[in-house]
Amino acid sequence: MKQFKPSILTLALATTGLFSGYNYAADQGLDEEVETIKITGLRGALMRAQVTKMESTSVVEVISAEDIGKLPDSSIAESLSRLPGMAGERRDGRTSGISVRGFREDYSGSTMNGRELLGMGDNRGVEFDLYPSEIMSGVTVYKSPEAKLTTQGVAGTVDLQTAKPLTSDEYFAINMNLEQNGMKSGNPDFDDNGHRLAVSFSQKFADDTIGVAVAYATTESPSQEEQFRGWGYADVGLEDKDEDGNVTKDHVYDAITNPAGTIRLENGLTKDDLAGAKILGGHDSYVRSALLERDTLAAVVQFKPSDDLTISLDALKIDFSDTQVKRGFEEGGAEWGTGKHYTISSVEKGLVTAGRAGDSNNAFKTVVRNDSYAKTADLTAFGANIKYQLNEDWKLELDLSSSEVDKKIIDIESYSGVGRSRHKDQGAGMIRGFEMTSTGVMYNQPTGVTNPDLSDTAVVKLAGPQSWGGGMQGFADRFPENTTQAKNSDAPITYAEAQDGFVNEPVFHEEMDALKFNATGLVELGPITKLHTGIRYSDRSKSKDNRGAFLTSTAWPDQGQIPEEYIVGQTSLGFLGLGNMVAYDSLAMFDNNEYTKGDAALFETGRKGDSYTVSEEMTQIYLQADIEAEIGSIYVRGNMGVQYVDTTQSSSGFFAQIGEGSLVNAAETSEELSYSTVLPSLSLNFELMDDHILRTAVAKTQTRPRIDDMKAGGKVDFSFNPGRVASTTIDNSPWSADSGNPFLKPLEANQFDLAYDWYFAEDGFMSAAFFYKDITNWHYQASLPRDFSDAYIASYHKTEDDQGNVITPGTFMGISSAKIDGLEGFVRGYEFQVTLPLNLVADSLDGFGVMFSAAFNDGNLNTFEGVKLDETLEIPGLSDETYSLVGYYESGGLQIRIAGTKRDEFLTEDRGLSLALEPSTDNGSTLWDAQIGYDFGKGGFNSLEGLTVSLQAQNITDEDQVKFANGDPRQIVKHQSFGSNYLLGLNYKF
Repeated sequence: MKQFKPSILTLALATTGLFSGYNYAADQGLDEEVETIKITGLRGALMRAQVTKMESTSVVEVISAEDIGKLPDSSIAESLSRLPGMAGERRDGRTSGISVRGFREDYSGSTMNGRELLGMGDNRGVEFDLYPSEIMSGVTVYKSPEAKLTTQGVAGTVDLQTAKPLTSDEYFAINMNLEQNGMKSGNPDFDDNGHRLAVSFSQKFADDTIGVAVAYATTESPSQEEQFRGWGYADVGLEDKDEDGNVTKDHVYDAITNPAGTIRLENGLTKDDLAGAKILGGHDSYVRSALLERDTLAAVVQFKPSDDLTISLDALKIDFSDTQVKRGFEEGGAEWGTGKHYTISSVEKGLVTAGRAGDSNNAFKTVVRNDSYAKTADLTAFGANIKYQLNEDWKLELDLSSSEVDKKIIDIESYSGVGRSRHKDQGAGMIRGFEMTSTGVMYNQPTGVTNPDLSDTAVVKLAGPQSWGGGMQGFADRFPENTTQAKNSDAPITYAEAQDGFVNEPVFHEEMDALKFNATGLVELGPITKLHTGIRYSDRSKSKDNRGAFLTSTAWPDQGQIPEEYIVGQTSLGFLGLGNMVAYDSLAMFDNNEYTKGDAALFETGRKGDSYTVSEEMTQIYLQADIEAEIGSIYVRGNMGVQYVDTTQSSSGFFAQIGEGSLVNAAETSEELSYSTVLPSLSLNFELMDDHILRTAVAKTQTRPRIDDMKAGGKVDFSFNPGRVASTTIDNSPWSADSGNPFLKPLEANQFDLAYDWYFAEDGFMSAAFFYKDITNWHYQASLPRDFSDAYIASYHKTEDDQGNVITPGTFMGISSAKIDGLEGFVRGYEFQVTLPLNLVADSLDGFGVMFSAAFNDGNLNTFEGVKLDETLEIPGLSDETYSLVGYYESGGLQIRIAGTKRDEFLTEDRGLSLALEPSTDNGSTLWDAQIGYDFGKGGFNSLEGLTVSLQAQNITDEDQVKFANGDPRQIVKHQSFGSNYLLGLNYKF
């Protein structure tokens, strides 16, 4: 049988220290063996990654550590984002999420050493920046599946790898980094510097029959952000018109003809200049400071009592916390906050670019926000692996694993300002001058205007300055009207003025147990040279308890001062021209019962309606055959196989609706579904000539449904708007429902891959690839008609018109929203990559190199059960174009690297009301990083062998994230700036 050409592959294996038992010199008939030289550093990492890619019979991408505990980047997510067809997503300034071939991480499988990983997010997706790079030896991304891969995804599979003590060198390593954020901390109680420390060792004992490896990593990583967030852009309401188009009120100010007008025009503007114009409606902007803290302990013990038996025990524990404060102002403006009391001084191409919001008659009472966020999560994972060489040809493997994640979020909104809304002593509102800019807006204080000083603790009261407590109407008995202490002269204070904040406290728990048995054997069955067969059983469950509460200051019904012990200083909002604001610790206030809590689950259907437990049991049986053959002079290798998946999924939850006494009535519900799937796969690789490989693959792939979509239960809501209650049409019905779907099937696609690789050097290759995914099942957000007669309660749903007459609902039909199966579409893409050591261009460039990759994708979801949709839906995570460029220099002890990534706009999701995940669009970004390091041992300093120092700069161009509305880049609704980040590192290994 012809073997793979050794010209590059074998030399690469030898020089990187990954190959043993093969004598290249003897194979070539030479008298002497070639000296084996182990190459480390960036070049060694590139060579090891290239070897793995060359050897693979599937379409894969590979990252290898430069040395123990030393990936090319400070996080796995950053390294993954540089691979072709991969794209990183920044969250709070860090690269965390990873899209694979245009699909967010929810749609790819994630494993560590082949075992399925649990994430710390709300769904299945893994947040890759949570796994320290110091414990990783490499990463393999499977773009085309194999039958023996029991954790798959429509996008692909990402496998993280850790070192094993019996197959790695003995070492003791220390990594230390000091971290400095380039943006000065905007909040006095948070720092802009942090640190990272990792200690790891691997040792062998008892004649190399026992191996122990332990790694501990601790991180305190700060981040900063300045964010402008616009509410949106409203039409300039110069006139009110009736249904026939007749003007009923003219709002433009004219002291003689229209003294009641409220919109003033300056600088010669007329109403004609503002036809169809838009104006910023308001904003809630802030300065965010955060501290990510993570402690990770990973341990592996291996025992090899004989050549035939290897036993491995491993454990992983991650304690994670993310603490944040967001301090800023929430302010209405112009159309949405001052009742059309505003001035326009400039308009350009349909956008009001300058003016004033508010006047002496109507000025918005600014909501001063001191919000706190604390997410804590603990992950524990244990595993046992037994490998037994049954005979010369067959090897057996048994793997057992158990993992668990507990996560809790406390997200506090704290409102303060010039005093409680409608309180007799409430202070004045704000008159803001504004000018639109490329980053959103810049505010100013108009000449002759004196605004309240919101940095003065004597001015700012711990009370909501807006009557936004409508959701607290169920607590009306706790907030009696006509309170003598705080009664306004013409209207009593009620529950509507009682909301001084809110807290979301969702609690998640997830666990998974798995058992896998595998047998691998060498066979001679025609072209089949090896068989893999096995079975895996897994039991996974995830629960969510969606807790929340309205917060009211203990000073109610009065407006109290902020307790001095919680005041931490001032926060500057100078980036928006808004000056300083008082800063206080709302989390400590919450913990110390400075607020009265009102359980939102009593009156909000979305609490119980979004609380659930989802469980799934899966049995997977697979058979895979490795292939080697010759077709003429072409050497062919590959694999073919099939995986059978039997699934039982169940879900329990609540169906919540308002009942008697305005209280939520939550009825328990549960459902179960069983089904099976067959997943065939075939990969073939053709060695057309030395070091030229043509790869092809076809497969059926699947991704399990999102967990939050699988919940049983949901909520029923009713609108008390008299017009909607009286409506007889379903489109304007007061009834609505939102629910999960416990009967969802997996997302599925039929996939084709074609790739051409040319390995022209030990550390250099070129590749071009095409893929096509025919999506045969995706989940569609459907709006279906439903009869709500069973939800009607006459005493609760009683509605009156303006004259006090009871309105009987005009219809009991309404719309129920849920995800359903049946959506179809496609994703296709072209991927190009090259790794080029520049010594191949000129000897004088020895040590220089460049890596470049580009991916061009398109796709959509536009068919439902064979019928074309009127709308074309986007694939979450798909960017039309992504690029990565890395330039490096490595010589002696000096290492220099500059890396950049760019991705286009893509669909993602953000936290919305009650921390619910909602679709949003990210406009993409271009990120540049740089790194310089020096290895003293390679530099000839023998006494300092093993010592490396480095300096990294991340986001060196301070790339902002921007989102805009109405297709107009000037209408910015979110502008985020994070600053650069710097790490000074020391790595010592001996």
